[in-house]
Amino acid sequence: MTSEALLTQLGYSVSESSLAQIDRVIQNTEGFEHIGKHLVTLHDHLQSHLSFVALSSNKDYFKIKNMAAEPELQEEVNEIIYKWAEKFKVQLEKVSNKETFYILGFKK
Repeated sequence: MTSEALLTQLGYSVSESSLAQIDRVIQNTEGFEHIGKHLVTLHDHLQSHLSFVALSSNKDYFKIKNMAAEPELQEEVNEIIYKWAEKFKVQLEKVSNKETFYILGFKK
């Protein structure tokens, strides 16, 4: 999948700055070739729960934002995220005090 296609599938417009950012994020995501195609599937699955995969504005990582409003729904979305990470051997880092996860890369 190209950088342009991935940006579009995640809901971003394609520009020089967004292409430069996603290229940095891809380079920083260890084993991206193993998990890249699964990011869009997770993104699509999470949208019905008002959550999504995005580019972090603070670090050169993809992030998963759990935006579910109610605690039970947040737990359900977190379970979806953890199962996805386990299935595709993705290393996550949870952001303190937020329902946000950085995607660090593929676990070997």
